[in-house]
Amino acid sequence: MTAARTRDDRERWRDQGDRDQGRYVDEDDYEEISAAEAAREGLRQIAGLTGKDPQGVTSIQPTDDGWQVGVEVVEDHRIPASTDLLGLYEVELDLSGSLLGYRRTRRYQRGKADGG
Repeated sequence: MTAARTRDDRERWRDQGDRDQGRYVDEDDYEEISAAEAAREGLRQIAGLTGKDPQGVTSIQPTDDGWQVGVEVVEDHRIPASTDLLGLYEVELDLSGSLLGYRRTRRYQRGKADGG
């Protein structure tokens, strides 16, 4: 199973019998992704949406609607690398791994300690 499903997947008809009844595929008919799959999907989504270089997943937690994934990215490569400008993004995925939304929550210099 891949996590790269789109909302259009959910709108496809189940089978010919359901077309006659006018029913769409229910979200409950999709397999939920694991935390590891959600983490990989969060990285993939941020890289694709921002064009930035993802460094890794900083957090992952389940939500009522799916997963919330924290992803750290390099926003601006600098010399030396210890002065790179990093960004922390929060990615929201539904239970099947489709993107619900994302936002940057923080920007900071790589060499600076947390708390500042």
